[in-house]
Amino acid sequence: MEAVILIGIQASGKSSFCRDRFYNTHIRINLDMLKTRHREAILVQACLDAQQRFVVDNTNPTPADRARYILPAKENRFRVVGYYFQSVVEDCKRRNAQRQGKQVIPVPGILATHKKLVLPRWDEGFDALYYVKMGANYSFIVKEWNQYSKG
Repeated sequence: MEAVILIGIQASGKSSFCRDRFYNTHIRINLDMLKTRHREAILVQACLDAQQRFVVDNTNPTPADRARYILPAKENRFRVVGYYFQSVVEDCKRRNAQRQGKQVIPVPGILATHKKLVLPRWDEGFDALYYVKMGANYSFIVKEWNQYSKG
């Protein structure tokens, strides 16, 4: 089974990528929908118990944020895959401004997430890591992490 962890600031393309790549294969876990960590934990545990693939579509900016999914996934013999989304603040602010209603994130929220964003590391427990950036017409360019990591 597989647990996918998306990593990046708001409006970096995580949810669109999730919809494009995992809609038909993985349960989507997202705090925007679930609203509380308690509900999120229930859904993650259900996926682990059922051996169901899942994707965590949150910002997951720090190793501690990611560990809440990686550790239980590894304990349940899931393969853990991380996707780090290029997080250029100005690009994300521009995409965020195109959103409607409650999907618009206040700019201070984007900046706060960017400030605490830590690049993922292999020693967090990932079995595979990828670097994702936006291409033309909202396409995605995905490269293996070793081309972008520094160690």
